Amino acid sequence: MIRTIEKLTIEGVTMEYSIVGEGEPLLVFHGGHSNCFEEFGYKALIENGFSLITPSRPGYGETSKEIGESLLSACHFYKRLLEHLNIEKVHVLAISAGGPSGILFAATYPENIHTLILQSAVTKEWLTPKDIEYKVANVIFRPKTEKFTWKLISIMNNVFPQFIFKQMLPSFSTLTFKQAKDKLDVNDIEAIRKMNNRQRSGNGFLLDLVQINEVTIDTLQAVKCPTFIMHSKNDASVPLEHPNIAHENIPSSKLQLLDTWGHLIWLGKSSEETDKSLIAFLLSHKMN
Repeated sequence: MIRTIEKLTIEGVTMEYSIVGEGEPLLVFHGGHSNCFEEFGYKALIENGFSLITPSRPGYGETSKEIGESLLSACHFYKRLLEHLNIEKVHVLAISAGGPSGILFAATYPENIHTLILQSAVTKEWLTPKDIEYKVANVIFRPKTEKFTWKLISIMNNVFPQFIFKQMLPSFSTLTFKQAKDKLDVNDIEAIRKMNNRQRSGNGFLLDLVQINEVTIDTLQAVKCPTFIMHSKNDASVPLEHPNIAHENIPSSKLQLLDTWGHLIWLGKSSEETDKSLIAFLLSHKMN
């Protein structure tokens, strides 16, 4: 895929973003530990005539962490990015820890949003200081150590791809490896290896942990555009309470629970269903 990488400097800060594909624009809010080089789910969208604009969220990639002083502040800069690109209206695709960004952007700038898609998305309070995962993340993914954490993971994954996949599976899936085995695609282990080689946390993931709590029930209820919520029923990373509460509170929402092996709904034998469902939703809500 041909990916154009650009940097927009406005109000004294920098936003890095990528553009791939041609057609109706989707503004993509990537998940945690990712950036504008994200790939999961892109191929089917490009092949079906969509253009994906992916800003590296605050603290990720080359985007200034100062943009993320708050979720609302970040949304202001996403709006400025659309203005810079002369785009009036977009579909918004919010993934995993990018969920709160997509929800708040849709609630704050309804005039710029045609539809909202939430994939494996965080939609409510997630990890808190009480949780062991939160405490561990604040050590291994802090700015001074995250580079070494991901370097170690990538080295191990390159040497022992199947072993690392099995070790990481419980963080993504509620299924055991034996239960998940029949749902796995032959390319999944390699896809995880590639993912671990491009992941970085920067200052972004710790910002995510704090700012996720800025999304409230009122925020969800303020989203008025057609919304498609896609989530694996076997997701261990973001529990089912998240899609359920979004569906209950976003007025024009549709929920589809997928039978993929876990959080990464673009992988596995059921990934084709993920692609087909998303494309069908978008084609039924075309802008023209």
